[in-house]
Amino acid sequence: MEKLYYKNGDSMKRVLFATGNAAKVKRFKDKLSDKGIELLSLKDLDISLSVEENGTSAIENALIKARACLDLVDMPVMAMDDSLYLEGVPEELQPGLFVRRINGKSLTDEEMIEHYSNLVKNYGSDGKLIARWVYGMAIISDGKEVTYTWSKNDFLLVDKPSKVVNLGYPLNSISKNIKLDKYFSEMTQEDQESVQEQEDDVIEFIAQNI
Repeated sequence: MEKLYYKNGDSMKRVLFATGNAAKVKRFKDKLSDKGIELLSLKDLDISLSVEENGTSAIENALIKARACLDLVDMPVMAMDDSLYLEGVPEELQPGLFVRRINGKSLTDEEMIEHYSNLVKNYGSDGKLIARWVYGMAIISDGKEVTYTWSKNDFLLVDKPSKVVNLGYPLNSISKNIKLDKYFSEMTQEDQESVQEQEDDVIEFIAQNI
């Protein structure tokens, strides 16, 4: 298949995010725009990407996706993956890299909320469970591969879902920020800024490597 060439303009740099998840694109799009970078998704370029994410870490899976995406386009690409760890949950039930895929099945948003709510009920205390996200990001630009990892451990999973659901991020409906005691799905822009949920270090990493 011939590569799709997408030339960077003079005013805005462009990078292809190897995801079809609109919520993930929205997570970084505005902040990158402020840096003079236009974030494109697979859907924006009508690209279908199917890869076997068989890495042993979020970084490895991000690299796998970024390399596969680079085979299809001639422009900078980025990809990310994440893993989830739950305190007090048996090893065999830890989601790790398979947050959405449980027992070989890819769960819907509703099924994810039900599954993880049940884990909180079974292994949590007072309807709460300490959780930690570990993220990995990979960027390939001008023939150079760079990676970045970060974690988020300022939240709890709870057994009672919020009525507000963020499409593509269903666990936000059963995740509460510890400082604010507020569901992530219900956090305002002001809330996010107060607990530094903007991931400015990640934005800087992307901006410096595109």
